[in-house]
Amino acid sequence: MMPRSTLFAAAALWSLAPAVIAERGSDGHVNIIYWQAPSMMNPYLSGGSKENEAASLVIEPLGRFDQDGALVPFLAEEIPTLENGGVAEDLTSITWTLKQGLVWSDGSPVTSQDVKFTADYCMHPEGGCAKFAKFDGISSIDILDERSIKITFEQPTPYPYSAFIGAQTPIIQKAQFENCLGERAPECTEANFNPIGTGPFRVTDFRPNDVILMEANPQYRDPEKPAFATLTLKGGGDATAAGRAVMETGEFDYAWNLLLAPEVLGRMAEGGKGQPVAAFGTMIERIELNLTNPDPSLPPETRSTRAEPHPFLSDKSVRQALSMAIDRDLLVEIGFGQAGRPACNLVPAPAIYASDNTDCLVQDIEAARALLEDAGWTDTNGNGIRDKDGVELEILFQSSTNAVRQDFQALIKQWWSEIGVATELRNIDASVFFGGDPSSPDTLQKFYADVQMYVNTFDGTDPQAYLAMYRCGNEPRPETQWQGANINRYCDPRYDELLSELAAASDLKERGSIAKTLNDMLTKDSYVVVPLVDRGRVSAHSNTLGGVLLNPWDSELWNAADWYRIAD
Repeated sequence: MMPRSTLFAAAALWSLAPAVIAERGSDGHVNIIYWQAPSMMNPYLSGGSKENEAASLVIEPLGRFDQDGALVPFLAEEIPTLENGGVAEDLTSITWTLKQGLVWSDGSPVTSQDVKFTADYCMHPEGGCAKFAKFDGISSIDILDERSIKITFEQPTPYPYSAFIGAQTPIIQKAQFENCLGERAPECTEANFNPIGTGPFRVTDFRPNDVILMEANPQYRDPEKPAFATLTLKGGGDATAAGRAVMETGEFDYAWNLLLAPEVLGRMAEGGKGQPVAAFGTMIERIELNLTNPDPSLPPETRSTRAEPHPFLSDKSVRQALSMAIDRDLLVEIGFGQAGRPACNLVPAPAIYASDNTDCLVQDIEAARALLEDAGWTDTNGNGIRDKDGVELEILFQSSTNAVRQDFQALIKQWWSEIGVATELRNIDASVFFGGDPSSPDTLQKFYADVQMYVNTFDGTDPQAYLAMYRCGNEPRPETQWQGANINRYCDPRYDELLSELAAASDLKERGSIAKTLNDMLTKDSYVVVPLVDRGRVSAHSNTLGGVLLNPWDSELWNAADWYRIAD
């Protein structure tokens, strides 16, 4: 078996094979498996990573972050900076220019109209854009000419690289989506399933929560790429089956997000058909706590706002005690081994943004009990569950279906029982949980539970837009078609003020200090977010798939145009 300590080193070395590209389509077919099946190809209508990833094969941003976290141009000619004149000297605007000759997969030209429309689509006041935080602080977007647009900010913005950077905010075609603004966005099935794009592939058949068939985009800007003529992205199943399909049976070429115990990965690698690839970025497995009342007898409008506060999670002492009862070292040991680290922070990296908060690293059951006792939560009827004013500490704890997550749920349920909290566990198919379907009651956005566990991350190396998810007003609710990133409905005016200060801060140390304060407000000050594990990103590719560069800062499929077949 591959030792845990060598997993990351072996994975890193394997990904360094030299790139050899022949001509477009010459390497036949490539098979990709995502055990969380994409429900659509429009990242603006989903909070899930799987939709961002699948869509990145077809629709692209102006710029991306490479495998090292550096900004690189994609649809843009270059990354605008102060030095090249793309960023205004007063830091109030940034000007982007598209590459010459760009065309959509239908052969029509890509213009600045498409870029501006994309912003209008997400920022529409009656819409429900899941990526609205990426446009935080933008006052206007103006078309300068056929290839250039100017983004103006509400105040000087030293870090202007949020909108149109990375897989979360790609450019969509105005002609295809112009009748899909606002509340009509979820109704545009054809556009949401089969977007016209600029990427290396285009969709030929989309079956939601199942399989996506693609072919090489004949209009792709590099005439020699992609090397693969066709592509299948299979969704569903579980991480174990996905890993085996690449490393043991060789049925698939790439398996994403292998949320598996390290010894399981090691045994799979012995199958000889493929190898794991791994890298640490900003992926935090965490528990989000609901600040609203999820009682099913309440109307959706009430359950989506803090008009009716949660009956017991509104008490900070309860939230803090839940965190104190968790043994994060044991979670890392059983779930990730060398591919995980105990975490107290929502923002674990880069170092300049990572708080020195370590308060959560030591489990303290006795202190958690004492905290609840002092707050008046006692077991008045002797049933083993603490209560106060007729409210018992009974939690509905939901997460996506996955062996590691269910192991985590079982352990956490046991620890919480030791402090007098009863827990009911629920697991939901990942395709549904992360899918963002406004008609489903089981999405993470609706949050019809008391607490829920999942992982999240941010594009690139600056956490400003990520932290802006928790701004007041960014809550998913009926009028936004249940889109929005403020899942637990946190709202603190001081937090919002600090977000504005972060947007205006130009000194890197000052930015780091503000980001740490924001992180601490969510974690150790309020315990609204309970970080568990800083997860390394682990996926796998076949021994015959070359060109893979695992990217923890963007879509894992960010450079699929450069993939190629290695002779067996």
